[in-house]
Amino acid sequence: MNRYPLIGLPTLAIPPGPKPPRFGINQSYVRALVAAGCAPVLIPLLDDDTRLRAIYERLDGIVFPGGADIAPEEYGEAAIGDLNVIEAARDRTELTLARWAFADDLPILGICRGQQVLNVALGGSLWQDLRHQGVTSVEHSDADGRARSALIHRVRLDPNSRLAQLIDETSFEVNSLHHQAVKSVAPQLRITGKSDDGVIEALESPERRFLIAVQWHPEEIDDLPWVQRLFSGFARAAGPGR
Repeated sequence: MNRYPLIGLPTLAIPPGPKPPRFGINQSYVRALVAAGCAPVLIPLLDDDTRLRAIYERLDGIVFPGGADIAPEEYGEAAIGDLNVIEAARDRTELTLARWAFADDLPILGICRGQQVLNVALGGSLWQDLRHQGVTSVEHSDADGRARSALIHRVRLDPNSRLAQLIDETSFEVNSLHHQAVKSVAPQLRITGKSDDGVIEALESPERRFLIAVQWHPEEIDDLPWVQRLFSGFARAAGPGR
């Protein structure tokens, strides 16, 4: 019988409307992980660490997905105006999981918000809004209504990074759906990729079996061979015999 690596996917809370409140996640994450040979499991937002730990301890790896902003208080800043859309329960669940996974050397892939979660969980900080704070004039968010799969800007990787060696690319176009980004990098992480305007686009930890985080959304462009190599590499790190 096949032994698929069990990969945790934290969810977001969907507020009540015509239907009752729910937990969910974009299907694109599930699709990309299944294609790479994984068995994804959705993790609800729990304020009970005992139950959360019971789920976590069964995982072979974890993906931190995209989503809303992390509360600035989590990295020691006050909110700038009304720039942030905060989901406190999600912050709590994901930051807890990120710290557990890093401490236990569980294979980790961070995507967009997921890169920011890992950085904040380990002591780094964020730009609350790239345009408002004058970091770049490039529109990294999808505020212009672009498709989620639209390739917007170039990312250049350190050729010696694990990410570059895994995907066999050092310069490529990515989609971009974020208005925040890493500012100060957590001491346990290193920058491995930037866009041409200087925004940090990739982080990793050389001391961990697999900890790679990217600021773009590879799950939305998973028909590209180099993206498939990223997910397959993560699956191998989380799989049997790792």
